[in-house]
Amino acid sequence: MSYIDVLSILKGAGVTMLFSITGIIIGISLGLALALIRWGKVPILSQLIVCYVSIIRSAPLVTFILFIFYAPALLNIEISPIVASIIALSLNIAAFNSEIWRTALMSTPKSQIESAKAMGMTKRMVFTKIVFPQVWRRSVSNLVNDMTILIKQTPAVAVIGIVEITRSASRVGASTYEPLPPFLVATAIYIAILLVFVRGQRIIERRIASQYGLKA
Repeated sequence: MSYIDVLSILKGAGVTMLFSITGIIIGISLGLALALIRWGKVPILSQLIVCYVSIIRSAPLVTFILFIFYAPALLNIEISPIVASIIALSLNIAAFNSEIWRTALMSTPKSQIESAKAMGMTKRMVFTKIVFPQVWRRSVSNLVNDMTILIKQTPAVAVIGIVEITRSASRVGASTYEPLPPFLVATAIYIAILLVFVRGQRIIERRIASQYGLKA
């Protein structure tokens, strides 16, 4: 396997990271918004979100990516594989993240919220000062776990022609007639990426523990 082959796989890694990071940023934010709507029991929207989460969590990611890519054609709308991949990954992780956020929100003691309101705090202050710090502390570990799962699921975007790590390795293996070395390189890259996320999780947890006087 040549230096050019390794660069080809690294280029695929760049595509994987682009999709993953974009999907994570959008997915976490959207997931929190969905969780807040359900937590607030907003009429109609809450029921729609329940259906959305149930469907996304039960549908295979490959199938969902194909749906996002081909469905707009029914309305004479064409979207690129890159856009379709980012939308699918974002909506997928948002569904899973929303359940993490919602579980943390539901575990927030109502007595704390009522006490804060009795002290004259606005709803915004209650959320930013009382609710969110606790929700973030309870959710960070599960959120990072979902991020790592998303990264490992990114090979699914190859179904619509995106060349990410796994597909890059497959192409190199096909051209060199030595499939094992490129896949070993791809595996090493995946491990390195995931270790960065795990390390980030530990740093965040230590900072949270230090801030709130907890054991890390």
